[in-house]
Amino acid sequence: MEDEFCECRPLGFLVGLPFALVSLVLSLVGAIIWLLGSISSCLCPCCICCAELSNVGMSLVKLPGRVLRWFISKIPC
Repeated sequence: MEDEFCECRPLGFLVGLPFALVSLVLSLVGAIIWLLGSISSCLCPCCICCAELSNVGMSLVKLPGRVLRWFISKIPC
């Protein structure tokens, strides 16, 4: 029963929330970068930098979830 309580860690969620909100703004920028990279890679498939641009944009989109998980993992039970 104690292991289930340790998995929750509400304090880590509350501490990480402001940082997750900042990363949410960055994820919106990442979505725009991903969209531009996807469109440009469709127009010129031989250009590898367009594919990398899409990958960077997608990693920015996933950023809020990673930030919250990182903060939750750093707070002890």
